Amino acid sequence: MRRLFALLVLAAIVSLVPACAEPPSLVLWHSYRGEEERVLVELAKRYEREHGIHVELLGLPFDAYSAKLQAAVPRAHGPDVFIDAHERLGIYRREGVVAPVGDAVPPEDVASYEPTALDAVTLDGERWGVPLSTKSLALYVNDGVPAGAPDVYPLAYEAENPYHHAAVLSAFGGALLAPDGSYGFDDDASLRSVLYVHDLIAKHEIPGDANGALVKQLFASGRARTSIDGPWLAADLPPSLRYHVEPLPVVQETGRRMRPLLTVEAVMLSPSGARRPEARAFARWLGGADAALVRATEAHQVVASEPAWHDPRIAGDPLLAAFHEQARAADPMPTSTRMRAVWVPVQEAMRRVFRGEDARVALDDGRRRFEDALKPPPPPPSPAPLAIALGVLALVGALFAVRRARAPAFRQELRESRTAYRYVAHAAVVVFVLVVLPLAAGALTSLFAGTRADPRYVGLGNYLAILTARGGSLLGHGSFYVTLFVTVLWTVCNVALHVTIGVALGVLLSRPAMRLKSFYRVLLVLPWAVPSYVTALAWKGMFHRQFGAINAILSWLGVQPVSWFSHFSTALAANVVTNTWLGFPFMMVVTLGALTSIPREVLEAAEVDGATRWQRFRGVTVPLLKPTMLPAVVLGSVWTFNMFNVVFLVSGGEPDGTTDILVSDAYRWAFTRDAQYGYAAAYAVLIFLILAAGSRLLTRVGGEATT
Repeated sequence: MRRLFALLVLAAIVSLVPACAEPPSLVLWHSYRGEEERVLVELAKRYEREHGIHVELLGLPFDAYSAKLQAAVPRAHGPDVFIDAHERLGIYRREGVVAPVGDAVPPEDVASYEPTALDAVTLDGERWGVPLSTKSLALYVNDGVPAGAPDVYPLAYEAENPYHHAAVLSAFGGALLAPDGSYGFDDDASLRSVLYVHDLIAKHEIPGDANGALVKQLFASGRARTSIDGPWLAADLPPSLRYHVEPLPVVQETGRRMRPLLTVEAVMLSPSGARRPEARAFARWLGGADAALVRATEAHQVVASEPAWHDPRIAGDPLLAAFHEQARAADPMPTSTRMRAVWVPVQEAMRRVFRGEDARVALDDGRRRFEDALKPPPPPPSPAPLAIALGVLALVGALFAVRRARAPAFRQELRESRTAYRYVAHAAVVVFVLVVLPLAAGALTSLFAGTRADPRYVGLGNYLAILTARGGSLLGHGSFYVTLFVTVLWTVCNVALHVTIGVALGVLLSRPAMRLKSFYRVLLVLPWAVPSYVTALAWKGMFHRQFGAINAILSWLGVQPVSWFSHFSTALAANVVTNTWLGFPFMMVVTLGALTSIPREVLEAAEVDGATRWQRFRGVTVPLLKPTMLPAVVLGSVWTFNMFNVVFLVSGGEPDGTTDILVSDAYRWAFTRDAQYGYAAAYAVLIFLILAAGSRLLTRVGGEATT
């Protein structure tokens, strides 16, 4: 008893020790990697040594960074300080993620920042971040390639990328998003700019259908004299390559210089961090000249601190100096929340023009799709019908449970099954937590619209909008029914090829007289073993119109090269070929396993009866394979129905979104069309219902066929 009393007294004394005995600490989130992350860690350690404040760093993947901030900060679980791009300020302000930095940028420090960078983080007269660095496009020039060299592109850049095209558009006096937040890519300036680029592609002055990897390859190999890209390209170029960087050139068509979009990376404060003087002081220090000098010299950042550029180590760096000069002649990316909905309509419109479609029609359709993505949610209905329906279901379930529990036989079975229930209880809990709860959460999300911070109950409004094509044509572009038809067609084609090729190879490899069977089995399983996204990207490159292996083989055979992603049929074929390569090994392995269970005596009896090899296969092997193959076909159908990786990475929905399937369309509503998570959740629920009904139907039909 005395020992217990002593322990309680000791615990009370420890609890009374002042909290200030521990040094204060800050939490900083970032998405840096490589040298930038290393330098940030060193600066955090230096700040702790100089100011006695520990800075805990947490690096997050870039793709999930914004979503994690929006999920954590409003619930007081996020960082005090975080580093992000200024264009997300509109979303962060709406979601309550960020707060004004206050005295982190005092009046006496205003002149020490690049004016353009400081303006980018200033909204409604308040500073919402401390500028750290700037990033924009500039012109890379290969010094080893003379102007006018044969078989060399004068310029290479991602012509179909709206971010890159914004620089060209600025030379024509246009913008992707108007100052008032309306869609900007449908005026005369936009029309002239996209036709100008189309003309350059037609004259082979720039490569068509070029992505970042291709642009880097062309420039590094000397097949392109110049390239429009950002500072990130320099890290991927070989050290032996002689090049220099300069500001973007003047467009001869207009006589005006291109102005790229500017991204400003800034230190931002969460609402809880903004209330802490330590967080504001650290943000000010990190954006100051001393820290900027370290970030520029070691992490090669184009810093936004003006005093740092007086240091000869930075001013004398030709790469940093060129991007710094370009940043002064760049336009900050709009912070409007509507900017997220701009990229896809602009890119789709540009691709349609480059395929030879009418430019005016394509640009007008882009505006309609932008406005459709930003349609306000339906008015909130009365929750009474839903509450009544749920109440009736609960009452019916309760009555059924009471009636069942009162039955003597049920109580007897329950007592006898207690041991079995103990064995499966943990599995039932896991399934409930990992499967049932997410499904319920998705179904509940589908009843709401709006943002995380301001969800609005719309009942079945999202479902009604999907099933009525949002008030448009039921068979128009992006309609649920058209996408469902494409999804079913995609699934049927793939599963048919998977089963046909898999069964054929399985039967072939099961022959006793065949040599090297183990080697062939391992070789044919490799496509299934390689991650699907790796395979998809590889096939994407092989289907490239100008530099792909498929068209190279066709040219060698004397066949005209095919623009695979310009037409629905060829784009769907490219997707199907890629997914067939990924899917047939599964069916082959299932077939090999099923064939081992077929009694050899049955096949020998059929042979004795005079049956040919084909008759034995059709009359004996196939019927005995059906019970095993049916679950594999159902599982393969579900996988293929939701095969997001192949569709998204190979065709990307091209042309004009016609090869999108339901799951990729749901992704676009969630992440590229103003984050309409409720609408995307409704898509997911419909996909689940379709798959549940389809699996049930396929199982029933297959079961009847095997009996």
